[in-house]
Amino acid sequence: MKMTSFFILSNTGAPIKKISIPGFLLRTLGVMLVVGIVGLGYLIYDHYQIRNVISASGDLKQTLQLQEDLITTQRQQIQKFAVEINRLKSQIVALNNFEEKIRIIANISKDKGQDTLFGIGGSRPEDLATNIDVNRRHTNLMREMHAQIDLLQTASEKQQEKMVSLLGKLEGQKSLLACTPAIRPAKGWLTSRFGYRTSPFTGRREFHKGLDIANQKGTPVMVTADGIIKSAGTRRYLGNYVIVDHGHGIMTHYGHLDKALVKRGTKVKRGEAIGEMGNSGRSTGPHVHYAVYLNGVPVNPSTYILN
Repeated sequence: MKMTSFFILSNTGAPIKKISIPGFLLRTLGVMLVVGIVGLGYLIYDHYQIRNVISASGDLKQTLQLQEDLITTQRQQIQKFAVEINRLKSQIVALNNFEEKIRIIANISKDKGQDTLFGIGGSRPEDLATNIDVNRRHTNLMREMHAQIDLLQTASEKQQEKMVSLLGKLEGQKSLLACTPAIRPAKGWLTSRFGYRTSPFTGRREFHKGLDIANQKGTPVMVTADGIIKSAGTRRYLGNYVIVDHGHGIMTHYGHLDKALVKRGTKVKRGEAIGEMGNSGRSTGPHVHYAVYLNGVPVNPSTYILN
């Protein structure tokens, strides 16, 4: 058997000792040392790998939590958008109802072929479910939102067309109303009405084509609606006069003026002074003869006085 010898020196001055170790034991110890070192290295490597896995697992868990929070926030935003869609739908319906009221008040009918607000029958679509749990899937809600957004887009376009049509008709009525006599031409006392009367000059029965309003000489005489002065001058019986063309076949006459304050072609606004009350022409005293003509036919001015 092969032996390996070692000499050990004593530091006390004693004789040298000789130790002999069998070779197979030394080789066995060497192999065990190598295996131990390799095993220790593997344990250290495995420890670091486990730490890395734990760290990565923590990062993944944090990422998943952030994604869950993001999904929750997005679902809450979807529900807020659904609430906003319901609100917009209510506003469009309210605007449509308001437009209907304006049409009734102004006696304006809808245009022929004008579609209803929300398609056939004009029925309002159901409100979106905005109280859905944030942990549930929102796929159906999003699908309904897209459908109602398209519907609201169509409804808003229809409502815009209806409002434009209404505005045009209101502008037309505004022009007509502005040109329609609506006020007294002067302050004073009504001395003669429209219709048959006994003439103060002949004593005979005659048709009086207007109203006579008496007051002091120089009292302002006002135009009763917007228009353009058609003529201003003097006639035998009417005296100093002014005739105003209001359009739409409407004209007003103002006679027995002391003087006219306007000339032919002048644009005038309702309430503007166009002359002063006088006693010109065939008259028994200071007054204004006020007449309204519709398409050349005298009509009762009292029906056009609103004040």
